[in-house]
Amino acid sequence: RMPASVPEADNRHRASAAFSLSFLSLVFSITAFSSSYWCEGTRKVAKPFCKGDTKGDLCIRFNSPDGNNSQAVQYIWETGDDKYVEKKFHAGIWYSCEEMINEKGEKCRSFISLTPASDRGVLWLSIVAELLYVILLLIGNILMTVEICYFSSVIDGLKINAFSAVVTVLAGLLGMVAHMMYTTVFQMTVNLGPEDWRPHTWDYGWSYCLAWTSFACCMAAAVTTLNKYTKTILEFKHKRKKLERSLRIQYRFPDY
Repeated sequence: RMPASVPEADNRHRASAAFSLSFLSLVFSITAFSSSYWCEGTRKVAKPFCKGDTKGDLCIRFNSPDGNNSQAVQYIWETGDDKYVEKKFHAGIWYSCEEMINEKGEKCRSFISLTPASDRGVLWLSIVAELLYVILLLIGNILMTVEICYFSSVIDGLKINAFSAVVTVLAGLLGMVAHMMYTTVFQMTVNLGPEDWRPHTWDYGWSYCLAWTSFACCMAAAVTTLNKYTKTILEFKHKRKKLERSLRIQYRFPDY
């Protein structure tokens, strides 16, 4: 005969905490994976010549009759920082966008096409790892939901709990590897990417922070799930010892 189950309220609280953390991790990972704000910064580009009656600080007004002379153009471009403009850009796993000069909107390009050929394999590995990370998080959430709603057997609940813990740990490891690989690829693209894309200044954006927050929530969910499993097993062992002790006492001193 199996000993009595551990307190249901404590188990439910731990299971609910693990599910909440895992669900947050899933939402954060999907949001970060689909966004293009992993890295943000500025590009320093030469101002174009003003066309027609265009005026403003974002173009160069040049009225000399030899305006098409290449030496004159080169002189204008090299006269100082006031002849340059900084364009904001943001990049993610899928694409990179930068603002247009003297126009509204953004111009976007595939980030994969910008990555040096030697690093595209690493980027694809990062993408696959991110997809597996999301899939495993989804599986972990489903298992935790089944565990919370499954009332028939504590032993079956423990099996589901153990499996969800393993899946969540694997998801966290994949997420960590994927984020680190993307970081490496982006830094290599900054150094070796196309001249018309390389940023002047850049930093990590909110999507990058969200991706690592997702990883932190995932690992917290895994620790909570493992803690619940370990605590349940230890309480089972403790109650079994108490039951065996009480049976020995009854056997030695039977009641007549």
